[in-house]
Amino acid sequence: MIREFSTGLRLLLRGFGLWRTRPGLMALGLLPAVIAVIVLAAVLVPLVIGTGSISTWLTPFADGWIEPWRGLLRGAVSLVIIAAGLALAGAVFTALTLTIGDPFYQRIWHAVERDLGDAPPADGGSFWTTVGEGLRLVLLGLLIAILVLILGLIPLVGGFLGPVAGIVLSGRMLARELTGRAFDARDLSPAERAALFGGSRARVLGFGVATQLCFLIPGGAVAVMPAAVAGATLLARSMTERTPTQAPAPSPFVELRTPGSETRIPPPPPPPTGIR
Repeated sequence: MIREFSTGLRLLLRGFGLWRTRPGLMALGLLPAVIAVIVLAAVLVPLVIGTGSISTWLTPFADGWIEPWRGLLRGAVSLVIIAAGLALAGAVFTALTLTIGDPFYQRIWHAVERDLGDAPPADGGSFWTTVGEGLRLVLLGLLIAILVLILGLIPLVGGFLGPVAGIVLSGRMLARELTGRAFDARDLSPAERAALFGGSRARVLGFGVATQLCFLIPGGAVAVMPAAVAGATLLARSMTERTPTQAPAPSPFVELRTPGSETRIPPPPPPPTGIR
């Protein structure tokens, strides 16, 4: 499991290798990330400034506590609020960036697929598909933020459990979202995608957690996003190679089609092998 987790991390690092071969294309991928960060900063900065007031509002029962216990409790709650906000911000950032920069990231994805060979003939989905996936990503990010906030309020362990859960769940969500373009191009069904993710859980988690941790570094989200798109394409290719999707088994029934109707009848019995 540790080896698979580290493989996912290395796939993100390999995504940075595209800067050597396609520096201009990767530089274009920075522009949507910059726009998304500016939009998010307008929301996150007031949230960070107001965490003290929010934690006080959430813990009225601690008003009569003596110091340092009251301060420690509300400090831990403030950290959990920030962790929940960052979990949501990561989802919103990814959704905004992929939507704004869809033409640029399409080109990055195509470049990686061509370099690896045997590129899928279809594209990675339309602009409106990207918008729909972005909205779904924001909703998932909101659910994760709420879960992180609830876990963070558990006495004693909440201050540790909430942020860790936020990083793990957000990382897994990011990995699934960033690989969506490659899977859309291969026209994989939800069941086939679930089989691929089930066969590479640790690898997916390693890639996603590494990406999410990079997003938490100041300026890291902007610098990492083009490499994350390239690395996610490598991740999707590695998943399909190690867990190939199987075609459905042929039905044991013969379909008899007539105009306006469809009947399924069993195949005829085999001929006798001999006469006794």
